[in-house]
Amino acid sequence: MDRDIFDEDHVAFRDLARTFAEREVAPFHDQWEEDGQVSREVWLAGGKAGLLGTDVPEQYGGGGVDDFRYNTIVTEELVRIGASGLGFGLQNDVVAPYLLRLCTEEQKARWLPGFCSGELITAIAMTEPGTGSDLQGIQTTAVRDGSGPDADWVLNGSKTFITNGIMSDLVIVVAKTDPDAGSKAFSLLVVERDMPGFERGRRLKKVGMKAQDTAELFFTDVRVPAVNVLGELGMGFLYLMQNLPQERLSIAVASAAGIERSLEVTAAYTRDRKAFGKPISAFQNTRFELAEIATQAQVARVFVDRCIGEHVAGRLSVTDAAMAKWWTSDLLKQVVDRCVQLHGGYGYMLEYPIARAFVDARVQSIFGGTNEIMKEIIGRSLFS
Repeated sequence: MDRDIFDEDHVAFRDLARTFAEREVAPFHDQWEEDGQVSREVWLAGGKAGLLGTDVPEQYGGGGVDDFRYNTIVTEELVRIGASGLGFGLQNDVVAPYLLRLCTEEQKARWLPGFCSGELITAIAMTEPGTGSDLQGIQTTAVRDGSGPDADWVLNGSKTFITNGIMSDLVIVVAKTDPDAGSKAFSLLVVERDMPGFERGRRLKKVGMKAQDTAELFFTDVRVPAVNVLGELGMGFLYLMQNLPQERLSIAVASAAGIERSLEVTAAYTRDRKAFGKPISAFQNTRFELAEIATQAQVARVFVDRCIGEHVAGRLSVTDAAMAKWWTSDLLKQVVDRCVQLHGGYGYMLEYPIARAFVDARVQSIFGGTNEIMKEIIGRSLFS
């Protein structure tokens, strides 16, 4: 089926994103996997190409178009070349909404130009060693040092599994600012790279996504000025709930694209690889396996594209985002496993794209809220 959610401007943007991915990312990704992070140069190149902050107003250096389809295109083109290390999706899909909706004019002028140019790499620090998907269990605290509204906040705690953790220049930290306020106990504070007491822990060694720097972060008496509070005090948990659907849709976009890529590379492999004197694709079992995967890929694509359209129209529900996230990420795991099997022993070799896809896919059902949490959200909606 032809995709009908894009217009001519999107097609032109995809050409730009594809050229960027092939020239600025693909030749270097193997080295980035060895290094455990990408280069700062590729972030600057992405900013120059207009791939960062497409929805940020032009006055701050952004694209000035509030349209998630552009985010979708960037994600799909990076998945297309197997580039799991570049954190553009985190910057565009996850962090941007917080800055655009919650920043004061002074904060926008201070942060958004660097955000769009690639000079400021961002992260969001929610997860803690003992919390996982249980955001209400966050223990990081911020205490006001004084009674006036301009008093600094003193931040203490730790975070883990933070994407862009090592490279980030700007980190949105979820902290408990009023322990007795229930759901209004949490606020968002923006910590900048050189603030005393802010330290990076080890770069975490992951099963997959090895070029994506993921780290522990530590905050010891970090003085965060009042002008770095993001949004209203006590509204942090609400802000998280408002922005999580887009993050989960972003994961679904990447998962659907990953399914299609796995099908493409496996079909090509089975055409070229011979067994018993003929291509593997000539065997009925191979054709049946690929037929099932092709059908699943099409169903996933139609559903995700519908969710993208709903999101652009402002109608995507929390429940639909949860459905898209869990179903496509679980399906991706199933598909890459079947594709590895069709590759035989070569599917277990990391120089083959399907092997990397296999290890990269595993985390999709964990981050952004585990798939068990997604099912809980959906289940509750049935009885509300």
